Amino acid sequence: MIEGELVRLRTLRSDDAEHHLRWRNDPQVVRWAAAGDPCFGPVTAEAVGLGFDSMLRLVPRESAVFTVENLEDGRVIGMADYRDMDPYAGVATLGVTIGEREFWGRGHGRDALRLLVDHLFGAYPLSRLELDTWSGNERAVRAFTGLGFREEGRRRSAVMVEGTRYDRVLFGMLREEWANGA
Repeated sequence: MIEGELVRLRTLRSDDAEHHLRWRNDPQVVRWAAAGDPCFGPVTAEAVGLGFDSMLRLVPRESAVFTVENLEDGRVIGMADYRDMDPYAGVATLGVTIGEREFWGRGHGRDALRLLVDHLFGAYPLSRLELDTWSGNERAVRAFTGLGFREEGRRRSAVMVEGTRYDRVLFGMLREEWANGA
């Protein structure tokens, strides 16, 4: 377990599937986490179960999914992951989703992301970490930049949310930025 100020990250367990099923079938979670991408949700319990079988077998040197728990009461509130770890290039892609709406905007996602960044730069010889969101997700943009991620680019008009086009915003953090307190 990795503990922060508001949350802890722990390994994924099979009983976490029920939370993922609920979040991926909540239109507001899908909207903010995946810009409404129908590949994220809605989904069936069978589809989540198949995905969980794969997630439980991930090799940490390549990718991992963590469960985010509220530190105060141990409640499962979200997930954090890394993927596409390339040891040659020294790069990994991150993601965080807080699926329980009452924890939105309270710093839990930012704390989970900080823990994940510290873990990855501390445990692996990575040069950079990257993530993205859509330009309408201002909470995510504030969390990313508040932790020291820098906007590195935009894919203009690449995301459609409820009939409106948004940019896909790309962020990165270099190891030296993290080491200097970003």
